[in-house]
Amino acid sequence: MIFEDIKLLLTEKFGTEVIVGEETTGLQPALLITPDKIAEVCLELRNNPKTYFDFLSCLTGVDYGAEANRFGVVYHLASIPYKTQLTLKISKENDRNEENLPSFPSVVPVYKTADWHEREAYDMVGIFFEEHPDLRRILLPDDWEGFPLRKDYKTAEYYKGIKID
Repeated sequence: MIFEDIKLLLTEKFGTEVIVGEETTGLQPALLITPDKIAEVCLELRNNPKTYFDFLSCLTGVDYGAEANRFGVVYHLASIPYKTQLTLKISKENDRNEENLPSFPSVVPVYKTADWHEREAYDMVGIFFEEHPDLRRILLPDDWEGFPLRKDYKTAEYYKGIKID
């Protein structure tokens, strides 16, 4: 199934508002999906016999910068039997306040491999995944302050009395 066929399949199933844009200039085209529909879209793409995207190979949190006040998530799906790949992207504005983390639906119920990927996006970028079964830091200590892959992150000079270089 080609990119245009996948777009048609999704708009027929969810309506035209499910796809908010597309990126076709990169190495792999991407569909920009309405954030609240990402889990449903992934479930459809996994279960539909025409697409069968049975593998989430990567999930990455993105900080689009302090000027944009936007955070997102990129999903790289693969269909092993059909030997094809698809990129999905979601994003939304956020005020960058650490008391109000950007929040997106978890896709762990669809792809079990999303469990650790979402935890990493939470730990490094500060993206909250709704309904995640165990959302906590995975790479940094539980008491670490801030999210190191945010564009405005300021590295602490010391951690527990140890100088950080």
